[in-house]
Formats: sequence, structure tokens, C-alpha cells
Amino acid sequence: MEVAPIKKSAKSERERQVLLGLVDFYLRTGRPVGSHTLKESGFEDLSSATIRNYFAHLDEEGYLEQLHASGGRIPTDKALRLYVNTFKDDPILPAHLAAVLEPLKNWESREIGTYLQKAAEILSGATGCAVALSAPRFDHDSILDLKVVGIDHHRCLCVLITDFGQVRTEILTTDQKLSTFAAKRIEAYCQSRLTGIPHQDPIQPEEERLARQFYNEVMVRYLVGYSHFIEDELYRTGFATLLHYPEFNEPSSLAKGLSLFENTSQLRRLLKESVAHQKLCVWIGSEIDSSCALLAAPYFLHQHAAGAVALLGPTRLPYRELFGILQTVSALISDTLTKALYKFKITYREPHAKAAALHVADARLLLENKRHERQ
Repeated sequence: MEVAPIKKSAKSERERQVLLGLVDFYLRTGRPVGSHTLKESGFEDLSSATIRNYFAHLDEEGYLEQLHASGGRIPTDKALRLYVNTFKDDPILPAHLAAVLEPLKNWESREIGTYLQKAAEILSGATGCAVALSAPRFDHDSILDLKVVGIDHHRCLCVLITDFGQVRTEILTTDQKLSTFAAKRIEAYCQSRLTGIPHQDPIQPEEERLARQFYNEVMVRYLVGYSHFIEDELYRTGFATLLHYPEFNEPSSLAKGLSLFENTSQLRRLLKESVAHQKLCVWIGSEIDSSCALLAAPYFLHQHAAGAVALLGPTRLPYRELFGILQTVSALISDTLTKALYKFKITYREPHAKAAALHVADARLLLENKRHERQ
């Protein structure tokens, strides 16, 4: 026996519109919604009794919950998912954001890492959300500068700054007592090795031995990490913006919300999913075992999805505006980076690429800065 297709009734459609209206009101105000409030917010043609009947059915279907017996309703994650699916292809881009995003255009520099970090910070400021941005490994980079900062008498932090604006750090240890002045002399020695310019400060033989050891150690670590990377680069910023949301007033709720951002393996997996599907993806609350929502959109290099940019915030977010902002930022990053790769003849690799691993003699990696030779 054939089952006749079920037609969506006018009542069902009205109930759906009531639910979407309630979600929209809640996202804008953060307040529970009662029947009288919703009636005055665009549903004047429905009686309060009819709206309450819809509410009761939506409660049973798991779309609404009531925090207090006499209070209004708030949407569940299921209702937010319906809202997101309904409006994902109907984004809104606030007019004032065009000027805010202007710095992401016409980037005239090889410092791709600096650009991506700047893009993340601009996006966080424009949306009030924390931001994560994944990227492939860009080749033809070189180490531009090296800093040595003493941590204590037996440890120092070595900071490598590359031509693309990347910053790498390594902690090095020694049994020899390390003073602040010794750290500076070791830094001068390492910079001399890096640039080929003789250093002027005198250095004791024991310090020179230690400096040579530090230099060789940090260079080998950098070379191995650069050549055999297994994960996308990840830029993160905007943690403090979450403090402005009342949902994160309690330290426990803030810690739970940020746990996803600190779980870099899960974060990379979600961003890769957006890249793989080549479209905007949204995860809400229980879908990622969190009290937050994550929105991710891919960007493209040479028309190939190469990375993704994501927003993290509470589940109560202005989704339609964020859809518009994310898609705009994705397009700006795609256009700007693709032009930069052409202009500066930069290539890129993704983790687990089929190409053979980079060798020490490969010209794509320059351990030493050769800029002074071109000047």
C-alpha cells in the first residue's frame, strides 16, 4: 500500500513562523519570550491563546523550554538549528562593516602570517567573537630575526621571526648559569650567524660554545618542524571578547565555552570539515558538547579550499549578520592571499601532502636571512 505524501498544513507553517519569530526575538534581546510579547512583535493576527497553544506543542517537540512555570520560553539547540538552516543562505551584511574590513584588501607584503593574524583580530573586533583561522604551510620563507630572552638562570626563550611574519618559540636549557648579559651576548652571536654580519660584542669561549649549541639546536628544531608538519597552522584571538556576554559571567561557563578553543585537535577537525565541504558550517551547543556555537567558512587559494575562518561565541548570536560577515571576510582573504602568492611567487603545502618531505637542501626553506644580499 502506497503512503500518500504529507502536505505541510497552513497551521504547521504558522507554527514554524511563530518559532522562528520567537528565536529571532530571543537572539536580539536575550529575554524569555511570552505569548503577549511575541504577539506585539509581528504576530498581531494571532491571538495570545493561539500562540500559547503553539508554544505548548513546540515544548513537546523539543524546540522550546520554560525556565519557570509562569515565565516565557527560550529556544533550545534544536530550535536554533532550525533557525540557522532556514537563514544560512539568506545572510545580512551590516553596511557599517565595509569600512571596518577595508584593511583586509590590497595587502602589499610577503608577511602572510602577519596578514592572517590581523584578519583574525579585525574579525574578532567586528563580531565580538573569538576567532580561529587555519592555514596551510607557505613555502619560500626565511628566518628574519632571532631573539634570546632569559627566563631564569638555566633557561632561555628563543624567538624566531620569519620573513612571512611567523613567530616560533623554543625553550632551551643549560647547566651553565645564564645571566641577562650572557643571554644578550648569545643573541648577538646567533644574529651574526643568521645574517653573516660579524658581531661587535666580545664573547667568552664558554659562552660562544653555548651560543653555538643553542643556535644549532633551534635551527634543527625549526627545520624539522617546518619540513614535517602534520597539522594546519592555527591562528587564534579574541578570548577576552567572550567576557562581554552574560552567558559567560560565571567562571565555570567561560571555562566550558573556551574548552573547545583550547582543544586544538577538535578545532582543527571542525575547520577541516568546513574546508572539505567547501561551505559555511555551523555547530550549536550540544552538537559539539559545548555551551557555545561555532561558525566556520572556507577560504580559497587559486580556487582551491585551503583553510577556514571560524567564529566562537555563545549560542545566542546574530547568526544572519555573522553569516554575511564570515562570507565577506572569506572572500577578502581568498582574493588578497591569492594575489600575494602570485606577486611574491609563494607556494603552499597542506599536511600529509603527496609531495615528498622537504629536504635540508630544498631551496624553499632558507634558514638564513639573505635580504642584505639583495639590497
